[in-house]
Amino acid sequence: MTSHPVPVLTQRLLPGELTAGGPPDQRRVRRSARDWVVDVLLFGWAVLCWALLFQQAEAKEYLPGWLVAIDPPLGALACLSLWLRRRWPLGVALAAVPAAALTDTVVGALAVIIFNLALRVPPRTAALVLLLHLAATLPYVLLYGVPHEERWTVAAFVLVFYLLFFTWGSATRARRQLVLKLREDAVRAQADHTRRLADVRRAERRAIAREMHDVLAHRVSLLSVHAGALAYRTQRTAAGEGPALDDAEIAESATVIRDNAHQALEELRDVLHVLREDEEDDAPGVPVDATGTPGASDGARPQPDLTRLDELVDEARAAGQTVRLELALPERADGEGGYPLRPQLQRTAYRAVQEGLTNARKHAPGRPVEVRVAGEVEQGLTVRVSNPLPAGSAPGRTGSPIPGAGAGLTGLRERLEIEGGTLAYGPEDGMFTLTVRLPWPPPEPGYDAGP
Repeated sequence: MTSHPVPVLTQRLLPGELTAGGPPDQRRVRRSARDWVVDVLLFGWAVLCWALLFQQAEAKEYLPGWLVAIDPPLGALACLSLWLRRRWPLGVALAAVPAAALTDTVVGALAVIIFNLALRVPPRTAALVLLLHLAATLPYVLLYGVPHEERWTVAAFVLVFYLLFFTWGSATRARRQLVLKLREDAVRAQADHTRRLADVRRAERRAIAREMHDVLAHRVSLLSVHAGALAYRTQRTAAGEGPALDDAEIAESATVIRDNAHQALEELRDVLHVLREDEEDDAPGVPVDATGTPGASDGARPQPDLTRLDELVDEARAAGQTVRLELALPERADGEGGYPLRPQLQRTAYRAVQEGLTNARKHAPGRPVEVRVAGEVEQGLTVRVSNPLPAGSAPGRTGSPIPGAGAGLTGLRERLEIEGGTLAYGPEDGMFTLTVRLPWPPPEPGYDAGP
């Protein structure tokens, strides 16, 4: 008789019973301590039923002698087959058909076999085997029922017996499937949570890196320009090619460097304030100003917007850059100054101008820079920063005395993707142009864009 291994679904329902590795039909049975206890109890139950019915076998005078003779051996074999039921549930159930059809001592083992069949074999196959058992058992009951006038009662009992243990096994199988599905869902949910958490952390790291670059790259490049000019004048003096710096010039250069360093620290503090804004919103007793900005009342500066472009350009000019700024923007209708554009979009446009000036300072020192910021409500906002390519450089590539991380344009692109904008940059007709386009939706009723 061909035996069948436990189906894959059944193996998943019964973790710990099969060894890991290798195809299912080559895995060895591995019982846990709980499995051994259950198997011993069920085997003991089957043997007890066999012993009780064996004592009554000689009293069955109405049965043919050959049936009385084969009853105990077949019942004993059915009891022993219970030790194989975990690995070959279908084979054990099929092998029990002759014993179920011809013997009474098999009752205890048969209950376990039918339960095990419904538990470990796919439902359709298990139902077919159950019908085979009924088809083989009912003729025996109808022919040799005792007394003959009660044969239908015995047949009904046999039918209920099979259906009871088969239903019990099916219900246990369904419950184990449900538990398994819940476990898999929990593992999948945990994996999804871990993935989402990693994505959030990655996005937070990118946001922090973007803010740090926008703030520090601009200030540090200004420091580098001032320090480079001071070093250049000192070297020329040492070589006898220029006049020495007087005390006023040295003091002025040191003051500019100090002020820019302090400004960098101030802007770094502002960045950290923005990154902790959510925590401050949740914290009790955090001061909030009239615009709803947490922490503004304790000296935190407002975030940069388009109204501060003049300050940005003045700082670049103080560092030696030649910058021409052109603003073509509609002002607020209430006459309070500023522009009718969301603060987040204004901050993104400000960062675009800042990145353009920083790149021009690094890659095209001494070249004039043109900045144009123009736009209309519902037509969009355009920021364009352009400068001539340095002499003797390959298009799009310039030597830079100021090192950079190369992440400025990447961070700017990420900002624009969040706001639905676009970024374009590259050499064209001897000019390097950075162009940013942002949407400018009409303000919502009652919305205040701020000064």
